[in-house]
Amino acid sequence: MVRRGEPADAGAIGRLLHDFNEEYEEFTPGADKLAERVRELLAGDDTVALLAGDEPDGFAVLRFRASLYVDALECYLAELYVVPDKRGRGIGRALMDEVFAIAREKGATHIELNTSDDDVAARALYEKLGFTNREGKADGPVMYYYEREL
Repeated sequence: MVRRGEPADAGAIGRLLHDFNEEYEEFTPGADKLAERVRELLAGDDTVALLAGDEPDGFAVLRFRASLYVDALECYLAELYVVPDKRGRGIGRALMDEVFAIAREKGATHIELNTSDDDVAARALYEKLGFTNREGKADGPVMYYYEREL
C-alpha cells in the first residue's frame, strides 16, 4: 500500500502538493513547478517521498539533516497529505508507520513536524502516534513553530 517515491513519481507528487496547498488556501507555484523541485530533491539523499494507494491517494515527504547534538540524523516530516475523499481509511496511519520505519532505518533520533491549529484531523493522528507540542516531558512548556518570509 505504501511505497517509496522515485524521481519518476515527481509528477504525481507535484499534483498532490498543489492540491494540498489549494485545499488549505496556501500559495502554490503550480503542479509542474512543484514536480520539477520534487524531482531535484529526490535525486539527492536527504529527501524521501512516500506514496500510498494506486492513484496515489496520499503522500509524505521526509527531509533529513545532521543533528547538532548527537552523531545522528534529525528527520523533518515536511508534508503529509491524503486526498479528501480517501480520508478516514487508514492511509495517513499507513504513511506514518512507514515514516517511522524509514527514519529508524536512516538512524534518525527523532521526527519533527508542524501543522496548523485548525488541522484537527492531522493533530489527532500525530498525538495518537505519540507526538507532543510540549518540550521535554508532558507538562513541559508549549513549543512553537515560527516562520518568516525573506
